[in-house]
Amino acid sequence: MPESVLLIDDDPDVRRALGEALERSGFRALTAGTATEGLELFEREYPAVTLLDLRLPDADGLQVLETLKSADAAVIMLTGHAEIETAVRAMQLGAENYLPKPVDLAHLMAVVARAADKVRLKRQLELFRRRDAAQGTLGVSPKMQELERQIDLIAAADRSTVLLTGESGTGKGRVARIIHDRSPRAAHPFVDLNAAGLSATFLESELFGHERGAFTDAKEMKRGLFEVADRGSLFLDEVGELAPELQPKLLKVLETKTFRRLGGTREITVDVRLLAATNRDLPAAVEQGRFREDLYYRLNVAVIHLPPVRERTREDRLYLIERILAEVSQEIPGSPQNLDPEALELLLNYSWPGNVREMRNAIERSVIMARNAEAIEPRHLPPEIRGKTQRGSRRPRLLSLADVEREHIARVLAYHQGNRSRTARDLGISRATLIKKIKQYQLDLTDAGAP
Repeated sequence: MPESVLLIDDDPDVRRALGEALERSGFRALTAGTATEGLELFEREYPAVTLLDLRLPDADGLQVLETLKSADAAVIMLTGHAEIETAVRAMQLGAENYLPKPVDLAHLMAVVARAADKVRLKRQLELFRRRDAAQGTLGVSPKMQELERQIDLIAAADRSTVLLTGESGTGKGRVARIIHDRSPRAAHPFVDLNAAGLSATFLESELFGHERGAFTDAKEMKRGLFEVADRGSLFLDEVGELAPELQPKLLKVLETKTFRRLGGTREITVDVRLLAATNRDLPAAVEQGRFREDLYYRLNVAVIHLPPVRERTREDRLYLIERILAEVSQEIPGSPQNLDPEALELLLNYSWPGNVREMRNAIERSVIMARNAEAIEPRHLPPEIRGKTQRGSRRPRLLSLADVEREHIARVLAYHQGNRSRTARDLGISRATLIKKIKQYQLDLTDAGAP
């Protein structure tokens, strides 16, 4: 796909002439007549270069330049009112160049080409940094190293659909990003969407887009995520929650690489790799008639199963703790870089029902509580981790069945930040039963994040 160049100019003749010149030079021209339209188009398309007129009907060009530079855009200013002070100010704000109108087309195309080359190089460097960061991210045990090897093989086969399975919080989204970053598609978009809790109409609009007037609130045309992810990867989390009416549409785009926007008649062709994830038992869902068998087989091509943290080796848990602590410490000034041996032992022996997600949340909270201390101590850890008896203790903490149920419901509620519907689903009970249990055990939803 050719690199895109965005032209923001209120003169339709200029837009037409420069747009045609860009197309002849091998670029994909995007045009906008106002600052508002141009900024929306920039956010949606993320072009390599933006040509910006100094004077626009709804905003000052220098203000628009500042906004674009905050998004790390490469901007070339155009103006019919060349002033030295304005040119200096534009260059100070980060403009690549400042050209007076009428512009010499050959010179403009050369300037655009140079700017596009710089952007291409910059994006490649960012890609290399992401690839470096994606190395050795899962663990150190032979089992996790073998999983790394499988990921490398699957990443290289970028035409195959990938299905990531495992409990909630095991890092399926992170692995999806690693696969994309290590694949030939790495220089192109990575787009993600969680299918859980979304209505069928909204999800269809997100995936496939919609035409203006397709439904009541469709005031303008919207590109779907399959279009946005063209030549890249689309990560669809919780694919097992996909509504039955959307399953054949997803199957069609996987098989034919074509789809229609909601309310549209034109077939749109895309080249997108689908990375799907689920914490559900899809074969069981197929047997129960809740998931299409043909779609399951289409997804079940390259499968990666991520084990829960409790089933990983002590070395792998230690690796995760150290990696997360290093990442969190960089984000929070004054953070301790070390763990007290007793605190480390508590973290290693905890069962982590929320897996890597819970581990990150617990370590981040501990880092905040231990700010400006030399090391994280047991007193800085969350109560549920401090309360767990360490291996080798003579007497375990004895609980009644009611206490066990109360603690488990409280833990799952906290994991879902007080969301009762998701908590009930994970507990395997109805929402009404969950509400009854919350009242019975007098659970405080404030700490769980409930509204």
